[in-house]
Amino acid sequence: MRDNEILSRIGALVDEERDLRDRLRAGEVASDEESARVKELETALDQCWDLLRQRRARRNAGENPDDAAVRPAGEVENYRQ
Repeated sequence: MRDNEILSRIGALVDEERDLRDRLRAGEVASDEESARVKELETALDQCWDLLRQRRARRNAGENPDDAAVRPAGEVENYRQ
């Protein structure tokens, strides 16, 4: 994925999250469904941001940004621990 594709994916995920929260407020979706999907969206967003940071770091170091890869959810989600 190129940077612009990653940013587009991030935008789509954010839009989906907003839509989901709006549907929850309107009573169109159950709270447990929303919570599960929001968690999936948050994980996907973390992976996208991580990939974008990897690409930028590689580019700044004079390396090929295309060598960056999506890291497993467990790895990306546990950075702060």
